[in-house]
Amino acid sequence: MHTAIIFRILGLLLMVFSIALLPPILVSLIYQDSALQAFITTLGITFAVGAALWLPVRHRRQELRTRDGFVVTVMFWLVLAVSGSLPLMLADNLGLSFTDAFFESMSGWTTTGATVLTGLDNLPPSILFYRQFLQWLGGMGIIVLAVAILPMLGIGGMQLYRTETPGPMKDSKLTPRITETAKALWYIYLTLTICCSLGFWLAGMSLFDAICHAFSTVAIGGFSTHDASIGYFNSGAVETVAIFFMVISAFNFALHFYAWRYRSIKHYFADAEVRTLLMMLAIVAVLTVLTLVINQVYEPMDALRFGLFELVSIATTTGFATADFSQWPVFLPFMLFFLAFMGGCAGSTGGGLKVIRVLLIFKQGSRELKRLIHPNAIIPIRVGGRPVGDRIVEAIWGFCSVYLMLYLLMCILLLTTGLDMVSAFTAVGACMNNLGPGLGSVAAHYGEISDFAKWVLSFAMILGRLEIFTLLVLFTPTFWRQ
Repeated sequence: MHTAIIFRILGLLLMVFSIALLPPILVSLIYQDSALQAFITTLGITFAVGAALWLPVRHRRQELRTRDGFVVTVMFWLVLAVSGSLPLMLADNLGLSFTDAFFESMSGWTTTGATVLTGLDNLPPSILFYRQFLQWLGGMGIIVLAVAILPMLGIGGMQLYRTETPGPMKDSKLTPRITETAKALWYIYLTLTICCSLGFWLAGMSLFDAICHAFSTVAIGGFSTHDASIGYFNSGAVETVAIFFMVISAFNFALHFYAWRYRSIKHYFADAEVRTLLMMLAIVAVLTVLTLVINQVYEPMDALRFGLFELVSIATTTGFATADFSQWPVFLPFMLFFLAFMGGCAGSTGGGLKVIRVLLIFKQGSRELKRLIHPNAIIPIRVGGRPVGDRIVEAIWGFCSVYLMLYLLMCILLLTTGLDMVSAFTAVGACMNNLGPGLGSVAAHYGEISDFAKWVLSFAMILGRLEIFTLLVLFTPTFWRQ
């Protein structure tokens, strides 16, 4: 373990992150709100801590090993959550404890969207902007951003990229150099954000709201500047823009790269993961709208409008709202909630298990049924016409098994705090899948649950964001053996 190099990277990245506090400071100056001092103090503390970590080891030059990459990834997310909580604690009119501020910060960085705050319409604009900005930075992963600048700092970045990037993207690079890969991803991410901002602005949002909601839409985060979320605007045009960019952001970003490079969209429809996601959305959309109409919750056109928006928002793990889906009749709340377990595509900003894993689990189950009839048959699993190795299928089964065990453990821990079964079950699912809203007592916000429950759910957020194994590997004795 190269401890000195780890400290050097953490110090450098903290100093870089302190620069990210300049936009909220600028917003605070423009609106002359009360949070300016909180951001300035946080900038000073963050930069000073980063400098204190970096200065003693600034001359050390060594290449990161994979083991170091895991430590840096996890440590940096934790340090970011702590640093990100400082403005929320120091702002005079919020009055948040460290637990609440850390929960809100972790929710932002992991693009979960679970919040302890209420009365958003009355908060300082800079605080509202800051929450959205945290989600935007966390959307593609602050480590990928760091990879783009690490070579300028004399540090190799492949190990960080592999530990941060989820799913099949782990061992693939869009460009020959890892730095160029990270830059390509961020250019695409920035372009989508600008286009989404323009779309919201043209649809009737103010420029401030358009930028803030573009941050959380492209990041699939779900934070809003209003308590009523997207429902505040009561605009079909705004909802249409949001639906489009939520779906686009749930696609593998490698597909966006290829669309840009080859000026073609054919590969979107050729991708098995995208087809699966769109097919599931279409099937559940029909069930949702029909159920709302049959139960006379809305008129047919309103059922289509509200049902489709909530479906896309929950399924992509964004968490925006135009209606309280938790109050919808019969099976709808649970059907939509369980759809979030699938989440977005691998290599997207979405949460959940990822579509490719769910698809491969389904194909593996189908193969086992066929083997019962033909025990000696060799039946390969194929995705997009290509065979998938048994090692990958085994890894996915292992991932899902650990996911389920941890899910049940955290549910039990929340039940010990006095939460009812529905609230505990959906709170863990909403945080582990980086969704945000749950059912029961956590449908609107998480401000009323105990501090212990918030720490458990904060762990669930980072567990889901780092796709479980990146974090859990640090708890194994083998990892720490020389």
